[in-house]
Amino acid sequence: MTTGGEQTAYGWVAGRRQRDFRCAAPPSGALAFHRQLPGYAVTPLTPLPRLAEELGLGAVYAKDESSRLGLPAFKGLGASWAVRRVVEEFGSTGPLTLATATDGNHGRAVARFARLEGHRAAVFVPRGVHPDAISAIRAEGADVTSLDGDYDDAVSAARQFADSAPDRVLVQDMAWEGYDRIPQWIVDGYDTLFAEIDDQLDGRQPDLVIVPTGVGSLLQAALTHYRHDTTGQRTAVVAVEPASAACVAASLTAGRAIAVATGLTTMAGLNCGTPSSLAWPLIAAGLDGAIAVDDAASAVAARDLESEGVAAGPCGAAPLAGLRALRADRDSAGPGDPLDLGPGSLVVVLVTEGAEANPQT
Repeated sequence: MTTGGEQTAYGWVAGRRQRDFRCAAPPSGALAFHRQLPGYAVTPLTPLPRLAEELGLGAVYAKDESSRLGLPAFKGLGASWAVRRVVEEFGSTGPLTLATATDGNHGRAVARFARLEGHRAAVFVPRGVHPDAISAIRAEGADVTSLDGDYDDAVSAARQFADSAPDRVLVQDMAWEGYDRIPQWIVDGYDTLFAEIDDQLDGRQPDLVIVPTGVGSLLQAALTHYRHDTTGQRTAVVAVEPASAACVAASLTAGRAIAVATGLTTMAGLNCGTPSSLAWPLIAAGLDGAIAVDDAASAVAARDLESEGVAAGPCGAAPLAGLRALRADRDSAGPGDPLDLGPGSLVVVLVTEGAEANPQT
């Protein structure tokens, strides 16, 4: 945990995965919906042979979300599906204002699809979000409110705004007691990403998928995909977080979902201090572990991905940084590789945003 912006890495924290754990399958519908959207295309699954050789692995692939539905991040998958469901349920009496909090990409996606559906958006951003990211949200037609607080403060402000008028609906990618249907729709939309990976691997099962994690909604989607039947049980799922906002690692250590204080990080989209209440039960029962990385490791990973033709922002590069941390001590007498990876292993790192998705000062 960190306070005051100091970065103190947790390193590897093992999960408490139950080998007989099964969850409900992802609902059908989102993939077919996405396929009919203008601009939909399957995003690349790019092989990284030089990095696989460096890490002593059979194959490493980057799922490259740097251009998804016309946006530079994966968030459009969840936002588009959730906005459609919200409009179908709440939009019959007139225009809506869809409210959300964001570190950048989610808010831009909600604003984009609200506009395309003929509705408005109000987006609340915490401190530390780059002005260019805020400008990109405004360019989608949203009203943006910048706060001198952290991500949890922005969520609270968006929630209060949405509750203050009947034509406002909160579209947040985080759940809490009494608010779970819309966050679940967002998670359901993310399953398209994993369905594409299945097709691209042509029947091969990953040994490990590394998921960059903020509140845990994408992580929840990964766990739902790989834990709902026997096929996905061989796939290890690992969360990677900023050292300054390692709420999943802290919660695994505590054995319950807890909030942590957050500092500033270049991995702005992961700078979240509280796990989603929908995600936590799957994390507690189905996650293999979490690893925290610092900004410097993410920056190195981003440069190395760029040399392989994958343009990654800091959040998108975090999984490679996490994979390197997992493999760093494999030839020493230290903790070594807790997942028993080796020369035959197939690993997928989720590059969830392009370099332009998260501008840096």
